[in-house]
Amino acid sequence: MDKPRLSFWQIWNMSFGFLGIQFGWGLQLANMSAIYTYLGADPDRIPLLWLAGPMTGLLVQPIIGSMSDRTWNRLGRRRPYFLTGAILSSIALFVMPDSTSLWMAANLLWILDASINISMEPFRAFVADKLNIAQRTVGFVMQSFFIGVGATLANVFPYLFRRAGVTARTASGIPLTVQYSFKIGALAFLVCVLWTVFTSREYPPEDIEEFNRKRAENKGLYQGLAEIASAIKGMPRAMRQLAVVQVFTWLGLFCMWLFFGLMTARHVFGAQEASSTRFAEGVEWGGICFAVYSAVCFVVAFALPKLADATSRRSVHALSLVCGGVGLLSTYFVSNPRVLLLTMVGVGIAWASILSMPYAILSGALPPARMGVYMGIFNFFIVIPEIIASLTLQPLVKHVFNNNPLYVVMLGGALLFIAALFMIPVLDVATTKHEQPGALPRTVLADSTTVSLPGGGIGDER
Repeated sequence: MDKPRLSFWQIWNMSFGFLGIQFGWGLQLANMSAIYTYLGADPDRIPLLWLAGPMTGLLVQPIIGSMSDRTWNRLGRRRPYFLTGAILSSIALFVMPDSTSLWMAANLLWILDASINISMEPFRAFVADKLNIAQRTVGFVMQSFFIGVGATLANVFPYLFRRAGVTARTASGIPLTVQYSFKIGALAFLVCVLWTVFTSREYPPEDIEEFNRKRAENKGLYQGLAEIASAIKGMPRAMRQLAVVQVFTWLGLFCMWLFFGLMTARHVFGAQEASSTRFAEGVEWGGICFAVYSAVCFVVAFALPKLADATSRRSVHALSLVCGGVGLLSTYFVSNPRVLLLTMVGVGIAWASILSMPYAILSGALPPARMGVYMGIFNFFIVIPEIIASLTLQPLVKHVFNNNPLYVVMLGGALLFIAALFMIPVLDVATTKHEQPGALPRTVLADSTTVSLPGGGIGDER
């Protein structure tokens, strides 16, 4: 169908739920390693304790994507999943900082990650469903904007509570600054997703009878799994290339997320014991650093489409990843907390691009009827590197890095450089008709579903 151009506020409303999702995810990323440490975990055990997240994502996102492709009811196609995931995530967020043991915290992380995945995956497909090709980059960038805002709020709240004089801890040793922030995040998650659910509409299937017939044929878990397997086998070339980029990108990000707070406490604040006040201050400052890269993300997000138009989405993403790598590697030279904030500028540029450019490139290469399942499969290349990190970082941190989180963060920077190199040959099918082979493609901004490929035919990019 020919999709109409949406107004700025329509795109705003359909993306607003991501503010809540990222508020919850940002709290998790910035604080879970510290929560595990407060509950008695050694640094080398932390990667394994994070294994819950990627395992749930590996299973949940492609299944939810396939299910949402075959769903149509009063709420639409994707919105039922936004709402279900938001309710479950809010409950898990509310209870998480009340954990009394490592076992309890790890199990709540399983629930939280599964619930966030139920909400997050359909949001990616939602953009491709609602927007024509000309507006998809803007749609994904709008999501980046709200992700930046949500993460900034999530990371700054514990610091603000401490500045307000909140210094007590729970009986388990978790600071009340963290507890209060998680409970506010639970409310924000639900409210923001509800905003999108009630302010946005979805397009019904063009042929509802044909849609219902295919849904009946593919009903059941076996058929859903068969569809996922078929989609994996038929992945477009651009998706296969982006998969390699994603693996190295997210390996680098997980190195940062798992250990940046601990690195700040130990390398910059000089605190070695989790029970010390300086350690808590260092972890909270690590949250402020995350808030800075999130703030940079939403500041630069709307510049990315113009830069992509002037060059290409491929080159913008590669250069952004280099900026992130420089930022993480430069932490080696930093001992001043305020200077540490500057390292996050490069990470923020990379993060803005990571959240938009790969999805904008991917959406132009996917069949609309299978957008949900392919977006879910694309999540494999986010969760697989996290599984790799969870299973391999423990001996690396303990025996090679001597439990020094600084070196893990620097490893993350090196991995972002590798991801940038693999971005160079990626095929972006939305290229100009007269593109020369080997040249950097320019993003097509015309409202068209037909694309021309360098030196090839129309629309077939496998």
